[in-house]
Amino acid sequence: MNMLGTFCVRTCSGLMGLRTANLFRPLHSFPGITVAQIDEEVAKLLELKAQLGGDDGKHQFVLKTAKGTRDYNPKQMAIREKVFNTIIRSFKRHGAETIDTPVFELKETLTGKYGEDSKLIYDLKDQGGELLSLRYDLTVPFARYLAMNKITNIKRYHIAKVYRRDNPAMTRGRYREFYQCDFDIAGQYDAMIPDAECLKIVHEILSELDLGDFRIKVNDRRILDGMFAVCGVPDDKFRTICSTVDKLDKMAWEDVKKEMVNEKGLSEEAADQIGEYVSMQGGMDLAERLLQDQKMSQSKQACAGLSDIKLLFSYLQLFQVTDKVVFDLSLARGLDYYTGIIYEAVLTQAGVAPVSTETPQGAPAEESVSVGSVAGGGRYDGLVGMFDPKGRKVPCVGVSIGIERVFSIMEQKAEASAEKVRTTEVQVMVASAQKNLLEERLKLVTELWKAGIKAEVMYKKNPKLLSQLQHCEESGIPLVAILGEQELKDGVVKLRVVSTREEFDICRAGLLDEIRRRTSEA
Repeated sequence: MNMLGTFCVRTCSGLMGLRTANLFRPLHSFPGITVAQIDEEVAKLLELKAQLGGDDGKHQFVLKTAKGTRDYNPKQMAIREKVFNTIIRSFKRHGAETIDTPVFELKETLTGKYGEDSKLIYDLKDQGGELLSLRYDLTVPFARYLAMNKITNIKRYHIAKVYRRDNPAMTRGRYREFYQCDFDIAGQYDAMIPDAECLKIVHEILSELDLGDFRIKVNDRRILDGMFAVCGVPDDKFRTICSTVDKLDKMAWEDVKKEMVNEKGLSEEAADQIGEYVSMQGGMDLAERLLQDQKMSQSKQACAGLSDIKLLFSYLQLFQVTDKVVFDLSLARGLDYYTGIIYEAVLTQAGVAPVSTETPQGAPAEESVSVGSVAGGGRYDGLVGMFDPKGRKVPCVGVSIGIERVFSIMEQKAEASAEKVRTTEVQVMVASAQKNLLEERLKLVTELWKAGIKAEVMYKKNPKLLSQLQHCEESGIPLVAILGEQELKDGVVKLRVVSTREEFDICRAGLLDEIRRRTSEA
């Protein structure tokens, strides 16, 4: 250890020893020295010692990702790209354009928009003169964007990372940093037409990804609020009781009821009445029956929501998706900004339970076992108005795909499957059969690149032909363009199909067309 390091350690140890040995002596016995000054000097010396790196001069640290985050290897990224492409194709098929917003917002932009989930927002320590927070979702920044730019109608999608100070469950696709894929329709339109299209998009994406059986639960915040009112829930407890009801997909009814009564002060009678309603599931027929219900019919809010549910199901029939959609009164979605229709898509292990008739009272809420939510959304007509100086509202409805959970399922399927996942899109390997042909290989690969063909060469002057062919088989490259001295004299290229090991001599002028033809067929 050098002299400075020795001095730092000795001085630091001496000061700390002085502090400990004289812990009970009065401060005035150390004239001109305060405890705060001693603490400050000790901290400086300890920091200097850490910079010197200790006795061996090496800084020890743990190689790991931060809690609730992960790295993705090339195979995982190939699966992610496939999922993203499927989702983006669907969004574009329905006429959406894309935007982007900053990864952090002013803290006041996010505050008060998420109900009890607001505690999960990440505040930034180094704020540069502004109080900032990492975005919690893509919906609130979208509403801020609309108000700020005075946009009254747009159909947009946005795919980006969001951040939540949550307890991660990595095995179930629950992270602190994760992607959201959002599709939203903003603007004044006739009731339930945009809402039905959002559900159609969810149905389309989940069907195309082939994740297994799924069900899309549908409800309306107005129905929930009306139900709470007729069951005797005080107005000031609507949101907090709604957050508790939202836990029914993770907790048994008895535990939910206990939280309502014991923690949130709801009467047992009101909780029991809520329990009767939240056990109901069905379709358009359930909406019709609840419109005639003695209690529910007393609430104008609930009746408006039930009428819209009926209208929604009539459009869903035209979109041919009612086989997967169920009207479920237990669906709450805890976010404060929802004002109307809400929905959530869940994967099921044992098929989708019938949705044509409601579940009888007292029966289990669903016969199939829920794997987890993979999409959710709803109508939020008041959110943009919260940012507009004049309070002008822009009606909005949207859906968010829970992409990390989808990735987890796709990765598990890939692991179980014997099919090899390609991590590159290279179509042709330019190889040589003899030595001293590097220049010719580089000329040919340049021709292919200029023609827009995905190609590569090995970074060796004289690679063995067997090594080049093995690389193609391992990487899944379908074609090899082989150059040799005789091929160069004859003005041809030997084209090899990797899967069958067939070889053909193709004239140099016709090579590009032949490669395009074979790769398009593949």
